[in-house]
Amino acid sequence: MLIESLRDQLAMIGQLDERILMIERRLNEWKKSDDAVKAISKIPDVGLLTATAAVAAMGEAGAFRSGREFAVWVGLVPKQTGSGGRVNLHGISKRGDTYLRTLLIHGARSVVTQAKEPGLWLKNMKQRRPLNGVVVALANKMARTIWAVLAHGRAYQKGYVSARPA
Repeated sequence: MLIESLRDQLAMIGQLDERILMIERRLNEWKKSDDAVKAISKIPDVGLLTATAAVAAMGEAGAFRSGREFAVWVGLVPKQTGSGGRVNLHGISKRGDTYLRTLLIHGARSVVTQAKEPGLWLKNMKQRRPLNGVVVALANKMARTIWAVLAHGRAYQKGYVSARPA
């Protein structure tokens, strides 16, 4: 009886693996046919799931005025309070797109803990802030980069600095 139950469970796991592979094939086909997903996938540290989830959740990048507005919508910006010129930053809220926020944070955590060559920005942040703060800051940066790539219709360029209007 026990062995039969275990065989049934093993068969169900095999079926789930097949379904996961089928879904991954569909996502890869979508990536090949959709220019937005292609553009986002070229950003380092953004995987297939994050790219497809961002495009599906965002819709049109023009719906957001800035990358910060998109990051707020996702829920990656800390709550701010204060008065008299003093600003207090609190934790991020539970509002926003939970799935996309989770993907961005897990991707950022992977980069922070396993990057072979972390950039200067990341090294400096790790020295000044606690680990979870660095992770959320990197996720916020990734969300803003995703918005910028889609909103401006340009390919990702490492080290790109936008020119501010005078």
